[in-house]
Amino acid sequence: MKNTTLMFLSIMMMLSSYTLQAEKQVQDEASDKLVIVWTSDDPYTAERMVLMYGHAAKTAGWFEEVTLIIWGPSAKMVAENIKIQEKLKAMQNDGVEIRACIVCANMYEVTEELKALGFDVKGMGKPLTEYLKSGAHVLTF
Repeated sequence: MKNTTLMFLSIMMMLSSYTLQAEKQVQDEASDKLVIVWTSDDPYTAERMVLMYGHAAKTAGWFEEVTLIIWGPSAKMVAENIKIQEKLKAMQNDGVEIRACIVCANMYEVTEELKALGFDVKGMGKPLTEYLKSGAHVLTF
């Protein structure tokens, strides 16, 4: 009986250790992910904060993964502003994932323009929820 109890406790300790290691790995991966939810249509905010920080966060290695989500009024501005488009393409070329909410793009009638720029345009409610639940760092502008 004593040996069975010891064996059971040993197995439980090993399982607990494995579970803690797996949880830490998930937390570590989430802590190295930045998601920027960009809703502002202000070009100064875009150029001097959103795009500048998002780009530097990736190229300087501050975060392993950087995702920028174009949401709301920013969708219309991106479709109309060539300078912003160029900055976004440079970010994308440097490894920043650029996504856009298709519901917002449809509202502003810019879906095809955003897709033509090579951005991932689709529903963003569920992905944003998953980012939040995973513990990723989420900034909103």
